[in-house]
Parts: sequence; C-alpha cells; structure tokens
Amino acid sequence: MSDQSAVTVIGLGPMGRALAGTFVNAGLRTTVWNRTPGRDGELVERGATSASSPEEAVAAADLTVVCVVDYDAADSVLRREAVTGALKGRTVVNLTADTPGRARDTASWAAGHGIRYLDGAIMTPTTTIGTPDAVFIHSGPKDLYQEHLPVLEALGGTHTHLGEDIGRAAAYDVALLDIFWTAMAGYAHALAVAKAEGITARELAPFAKGIGAILPPFFEDIAEQVDQGNFSGDVNPITSAASSMAHIIHASEAHGIDAGVMRAAEGLARRVIGLGNGTDGFIRITDLLGTVGAARTAGAGH
Repeated sequence: MSDQSAVTVIGLGPMGRALAGTFVNAGLRTTVWNRTPGRDGELVERGATSASSPEEAVAAADLTVVCVVDYDAADSVLRREAVTGALKGRTVVNLTADTPGRARDTASWAAGHGIRYLDGAIMTPTTTIGTPDAVFIHSGPKDLYQEHLPVLEALGGTHTHLGEDIGRAAAYDVALLDIFWTAMAGYAHALAVAKAEGITARELAPFAKGIGAILPPFFEDIAEQVDQGNFSGDVNPITSAASSMAHIIHASEAHGIDAGVMRAAEGLARRVIGLGNGTDGFIRITDLLGTVGAARTAGAGH
C-alpha cells in the first residue's frame, strides 16, 4: 500500500497551486516543484516543501500529481532521465489536459519504465478545489485508482473512475470542453450582434440565461436519440434550424460581424438536408460528422 500521508505536486500554475494548497490544508506532507521558480513561496509559508529539482520532488512521495499546461510540458519534466528513474515503482496521476491519444502514449511510456500511471481531468474552476463543487474524472487501472483515492479525495468534490482505458478521462474532457467553448463562442458572438443592434450585454444576459436553462433537458433527450440512432425532427426539423441560422448570419454580416462559426454550422445542416434528411432534427449532424470522420480516418490509413 502507498504512503497516504504524502503527495508531490508538479506544476504551480493557478490550478496546480490550488491542488497543492488543498493538500496542505488536508494535513498531507506536500512537496512542490515548478519549472518557473518563485511560485511556491506562499505554499511553503503554509507548510509545503519546495523541492530543488523535479527528481527530488517525485522521490519525496509515492504519489505525484501533475498539472501543467499540456503533455508537452508534462513530458519535458517526467521524461528527464533522472526523473524517470526516481519515479520507478511510484504512481503518477496526470491531471494535465490534452488528447486521449497523448494520454495513451504517456501511459505506454510509463509502463515501459516501471511507473504506475493514472490519467485524469479537472472539470471545474480553481475556485472549486477543496470544496464539494469540485469535479474530477479519472481513468486507468481501477485498483491503482482505489489505492490512491484517499489522497485524491482530500481535494474535495466528486471523483469518478470512468474505466480502465487510460484515454477515457481525456476523451470526456475534450468532449465536455467542446460543449463549453462552443457555447462561449456562441455567447461572445451573440453579444457582438446585440451590441451592434444597440442592446447591452446586461440587457441580454437575463434572456441568455433563459436560453441556457432550456438546454439540460435537450441534452438528455438528444443523448437518448443519438444512442438509439433516432434523429426525429417532429418538433423542430433541421430545415427550420437552417433557416434560423441563415437569419443570424444575415443579421451579423449586415453589421460586418464575422459569422464564420454559424456559417459552418449552417453548412452542416444544409448537407444533411441535401442528403435527403430534411425532416430529421438538427442533431442528425452528429451522424454526418461521424461518417465524415470515419472516412477521413480510413483514407489516412491507406
């Protein structure tokens, strides 16, 4: 069994500092290291130990939590010869955001060097760390996850093991961030159009919240439809959606506002209609995107 009283944190950006500070608050012996010096002062004052090198940091605990900007940054630390050697027989929980493919590659590298490896993602802002509102997702060997769960739970919130496939947490992360950033791009565009029409952001915001509130039930219904391959447009056919999107495009471009994102969405809708599926709902584009993606993957393999 691992030493459940100690943990190392690599990476002291805003999220890394939040993680390390929460471990300190939980009474864990917390060692920290960051590529850019000088970010650990406040943590050290609170009781953390500052390591002089990454190999010293990872040697200080059986569990190392990594949270840096991407896997290039993580690899630049973990794959140093001295660090790799110090990690042998120890566990890395990588909470760095990147792609499922990168997660699987790093897991393969870790296995080849005798390093135990779990991947994960943090789905909530830094302000939630250490509170019940934090959300963490994990993937990889379940016994390894359960072994280190007592330490991870010191971070608060909910922790969910998504399966043995090491890339599964990153896949959830990418899909969920897709929703978030697409929505944020839509909101930014909406505010620009509203401003051009003399509507302030504060005036629009209450109605924007109303639009947001109707989405959760749609998410549930649409998820069931997609899993069943049912794209019925009885309530709102994709032809109607395409018409609405055309209105947005025309209103935007009348003010010189770039409508490229909406043009892309309308283009997908028009392709679905052109394929004879005009009576289906907008979510039929999921099937279209999947078909195109599969064709591209197959083509790349030849």
